[in-house]
Amino acid sequence: MNRIHYPAERLLELFRRQRIATLPELQGALEAPGERTVFRRLAELGYRTSYSHRGAYYTLDSLVRFDPRGLWSHQDVHFSKYGTLLDTAAELVGRAPAGYYADELAEEVQLPVKDALRQLAAQGRVQRRPCPERYLYGSSERDRWQEQWAARQAQADELPAAIALFYGLLDEQQRRLYAGLESLQRGHGGDQRMAELLGLDPATVARGRRELSEGKVLRDRIRQEGGGRTPVEKKRPKS
Repeated sequence: MNRIHYPAERLLELFRRQRIATLPELQGALEAPGERTVFRRLAELGYRTSYSHRGAYYTLDSLVRFDPRGLWSHQDVHFSKYGTLLDTAAELVGRAPAGYYADELAEEVQLPVKDALRQLAAQGRVQRRPCPERYLYGSSERDRWQEQWAARQAQADELPAAIALFYGLLDEQQRRLYAGLESLQRGHGGDQRMAELLGLDPATVARGRRELSEGKVLRDRIRQEGGGRTPVEKKRPKS
């Protein structure tokens, strides 16, 4: 019995004409009723699924020209090098110099993102914090999140831009000590205020302040003595 062949070139011709296509259009081009056949041929060509329109559109990797953000659109259909809307939102939020408000990110990706951001926050893939009356979303990595928060405060003139830049260059211990120093200078309420400005826990600021006041500062190291792995004694070959 002769097998029916569905050459991928038919899909290639369709994409060359219109750049994007839905599954029914792809099935029509192949004259094939089965979705599995379509996806096998798409895999041969290399394809991407839209993050808009519930993933209903497809295109070929060879046709996409991503912008510096990793996004590409044709007409009102949007694609991302990161995949789905959730993955795209997580990537853009993590990379943003000052994080994103939901409306700012929605403008970037040209779609509503509030539900996606709530899901990402619940999954721990992004962090969020009121700033002051709406949520600011940022990286799940603590140091990166602190840099984003400080940069956002600088944009709001709550924190001088030079301080935000300087703060981003510090390591974990230095950030804690700097916050403690500023708290000491501000007096009553300083811990809470510096925590708000720098995106820290007030307890972290208080710890930095105590370390400075008591002179308990570790020089040239972040971990306390005894932290990290136990040193392994090198064995010398017997003579």
